Amino acid sequence: MPVTKVFVVYYSMYGHVAKLAESVKEGINSVAGCEAQVYQVPETLSPEVLGRMHAPPKPAGIPIITPTKLAEADGIVFGFPTRFGMMAAQMKAFFDSTGSLWQSQALAGKPAGIFISTGTQGGGQETTALTAITQLTHHGMIFVPVGYGFGAGMFKMDEVRGGSPYGAGTFAGAGDRMPTKLELDLALHQGKMLATVAKKLKAAS
Repeated sequence: MPVTKVFVVYYSMYGHVAKLAESVKEGINSVAGCEAQVYQVPETLSPEVLGRMHAPPKPAGIPIITPTKLAEADGIVFGFPTRFGMMAAQMKAFFDSTGSLWQSQALAGKPAGIFISTGTQGGGQETTALTAITQLTHHGMIFVPVGYGFGAGMFKMDEVRGGSPYGAGTFAGAGDRMPTKLELDLALHQGKMLATVAKKLKAAS
């Protein structure tokens, strides 16, 4: 049986989304017959600006994706931080560069998910996902939400938790808060769920 390739495509400035991406990858690879491939989108800010923002260097081992590469995936999970309740400009710039894929509808029918990072609890855990869905819709992709399949973890009230029925998430706070085990477990669950859907759709095609 051919391998189901699920891409994890993300932008991370301070490492919070990158950490979630590791768990999404783990979840994908836990599904028999599925393989995760992790990519970063291109940075749009100069090294000088990033330096003034105290952003750490990007992981050297994660390749930069090109728009046409997306067509090779059987499913894609996109991760990005929030800027004013919407996706970061770097990820939006990447989506804006996928016009040829939109024209040919090369991504139509592929399952897709979203995971995010926000600074605060009211910073856009849901609005960021909702506004990002428009990108997937225009490409004809099939949005696969997490829903409440994570079980009791979605209802825990004894600790702060990022994420929503739309997808995994974390709170960065002032930048010093990294994803918790519960948030990482939700990201792992999302990767497993998306991979399972991608595998079924591939088998049915």
